[in-house]
Formats: sequence, C-alpha cells, structure tokens
Amino acid sequence: MDLRMEAMAASIGVSVPVLRFLLCFVATVPVSFLWRVVPGRLAKHVYSAFSGALLSYLSFGFSSNLHFLVPMSLGYASMVLYRPKCGAITFFLGFSYLIGCHVYYMSGDAWKQGGIDTTGALMVLTLKVISCAMNYNDGFVKEEELNEFQKKYQLIKLPSLIEYFGYCLCCGSHFAGPVYEMKDYLEWTEGKGIWACSDKGPSPSPYGATLRALVQAAFCMAMHLYLAPYYPLSWFTEPMYEEWGFWKKLSYQYMAGFTMRWKYYFIWSISEAAIIISGLGFSGWTESSPPKPKWVRAKIIDILGFELAKSSVLMPLVWNIQVSTWLRHYVYERLVKKGKKPGFFQLLATQTVSAVWHGLYPGYIIFFVQSALMIAGSRVIYGWEKAIPANMSLAKKALAFMNFAYTILVMNYSCVGFMVLSLHETLASYGSVYYIGTILPTAVILLGYIIPAKPARSKARKEQ
Repeated sequence: MDLRMEAMAASIGVSVPVLRFLLCFVATVPVSFLWRVVPGRLAKHVYSAFSGALLSYLSFGFSSNLHFLVPMSLGYASMVLYRPKCGAITFFLGFSYLIGCHVYYMSGDAWKQGGIDTTGALMVLTLKVISCAMNYNDGFVKEEELNEFQKKYQLIKLPSLIEYFGYCLCCGSHFAGPVYEMKDYLEWTEGKGIWACSDKGPSPSPYGATLRALVQAAFCMAMHLYLAPYYPLSWFTEPMYEEWGFWKKLSYQYMAGFTMRWKYYFIWSISEAAIIISGLGFSGWTESSPPKPKWVRAKIIDILGFELAKSSVLMPLVWNIQVSTWLRHYVYERLVKKGKKPGFFQLLATQTVSAVWHGLYPGYIIFFVQSALMIAGSRVIYGWEKAIPANMSLAKKALAFMNFAYTILVMNYSCVGFMVLSLHETLASYGSVYYIGTILPTAVILLGYIIPAKPARSKARKEQ
C-alpha cells in the first residue's frame, strides 16, 4: 500500500502526506453528498461532526482533532461563561493558539517544501469559531448598535454542543473552506429559511453546479501541473536569475505567481463542489423569469475576475471570497467607529490580521502591507478616472487601463513575498526589480494628495 501511495505521489509530483490529504479532500465531495440522505436533524449534526473528524484523522492523524478541539473548546467555553465579551475573548484566544501552531510547526516552510500539516485546516476552523462567538455576542447587544449583517446573523440562543461541533467540522469543510455562518448552518440542517419549500419550489438540484466546479478543478490542476516545471520558485535564488534583465525578471515574477495560483484555484474548486452538492452552498433565487438558483455561499474564487481585475480594490472581492467577507464583517467594519468612515488604518489593520492568520513569516506580513498600499493607490487612480468628465472618454479609458496595468504589476510583484516567505528572499526579489511595486503605489498615494480627485459634476455646477 505504501509503495502504491509513493508511486501515485511521484507521478503527480507531490509527497505522500500531500497525496493522502488530497484523497481525503476530494472525498469531501461524496461525503457532503451523503449528508443529504441522513434522516433527522440530530443525525445530520452527528454525521457532520463525525465525518469531519474522520477525514481529519485520515488526513493528518489523531493529533489533528486534538488541535481542533482546543479553539473549539475555548470558543464554546467563552460563550457559556462570559457572553458580553465572548467574541473578543475567542478572537484573542483563537488567534493566539493558531499563531502558536504556526510557530511550532513552521507550516509555511512545510508547504513550501511540499509538505502539509493541520495548520491550514486550523486556520479555517479558527475563523468559524470566532464568527460563532461574535454572533452570540451580538445577540446580547442592543439592536441599534448593530449593522445589518450583525442583525441578520446574531445568535439569540446558545447552540448545543452537537450543533456547534457539526458546524465546525461539517463534512470536512474546515479543510479549505468556505467559511460560513452558524445561523446558515442551522437553517440548512433544519430545512428553514431559504432551504424551506417556497413558491419557487423546493431546494434546487445541485448537480449541474457541482459538475461545473469539478470540471474547473480538473482544468486548474492540469494548468498547475503543466506550468510548474517551467516556473519553479527555486529560480529566485539561482545565479541565472541575477543575470536576467529587468523585464525578464518582472515577467518571471508574474508567471511564478500565475503558476502558483492554479494550485489554489484547484483546492477552492473542490471546496465549492463539496459545499454545493451538500446543499449548503444554495444562496437563494435570482429575480429572473424563470428564477435560477444562486450558489454564492459556495463561491471562493472568481478566476477570471481575479486574473483580469480592473482595479486592486476588486481583488479581495474575487480572491478567497468567503475569508475576505469574514475579514470585512469581523475586522474591518468593527474597527469603524459609529458615524465615522473607514480609512487607511482600518484597511491596514485588516490586512495585518490576514497576514497573522496566514503565519508569522516576513513574506506574509510584507505581502499584506503591500496589498494595503496597492489598494490605496488603486483607489487614487479610480478617483482620478471618475473625476474626468464623461465627454473625455479617451482620457477615462487611459486611466482605466492604467489602473488595470498597475494592478497586474503591483499584485504579481507583491505576491512573491507570499510565495518565498523569508525576509531575505522577499527583499532580494523586490530589489531585483528596483522595488517598483513598492515605489509605484507609494508615489501614486502621495500624488493623490497633490492632485486630489474632484468629481466632474461639482466642476460642472461651478461653471453653471
């Protein structure tokens, strides 16, 4: 059996632990399908929890479930013992334990070298535990102090232990997401809300959408396997890289990032397929005639939306979508004081939390600081574009193209840090192209203060 596993792993260029994880990860699709035929609410919760724990054991070993039990227990205990601050307590304790595991296992080095451990799944689980505690915390707060999202997902009643464990480990969805809300999980299990029969009929068939996600996953894996030998990360430290000219280095940085992204696209496509076939991915009906089902809750990545993003501001909306949504609702919005508008501080703080969530590697931290700069610079360019009158269409198109080119350049420059992780390699790769992806957004932001964007309409009014 071991020899067979080794041969299979070698044939696709991965280690045996990664192959074992991939087999269990792909198994989340049939496991999620079987959830549909489990009778009764209690049995569904038990199946969700047991199947998730079993897949974790088969993927990472017995210790994985012990690791998962720590943040889950801390989160539930905080909800039981001190509801008024259970959200903040769980946030602090959950991230503290996750950071400890990142440091102990040095997970980034393991992933970079083709290994795998429990920390990737622990990252997703931590977000789910925190959101549940914050939702329960919100149920204790006055309605007028909550925004619309918080009102929608607040938990008035403490979930039972089996409901909580089923939510956290549901059919292996903690492996790579998507992150979803406890209230949605409960309504899905109980057949309430959008999962109840309506005038538009019962819950729709998930098979067409599942098949599309699986086809997308196969294509993404094929792309990664094809491109990986041509653009290995090891070239960043090779002497030949230093001999290349500016444009060749820049193009290699783009292709290295492009190649790496297909691996993420594959993983997230499988996650989408699993959550769709279970039914949890259903998000309601369109307003068209006849109405069509939406699967927004399952959506983690919009490949074309990311690769062809017209602005850096759009990237968080199409990359790791559910985690970006979590960061917006549980970090970004909660840092904004009532009556105030969010600014660069909220953006930087959110990106910092995202960096820490990924791990304490310098490459992650630099990447997310770079991302904050990139988004802020893109907003300036967009502001200039909107300030140009409608009759100057050529100038508007030029600025729109400038934003597009700026986004591609700065994003693929920045993501090198995310891939190589070490401080030395990150700074060396940035320095090899004269820090263009750092200098450019900084210059654009400063230029935004010198040439502030003024809406074209206000100019027209002044002329009148």
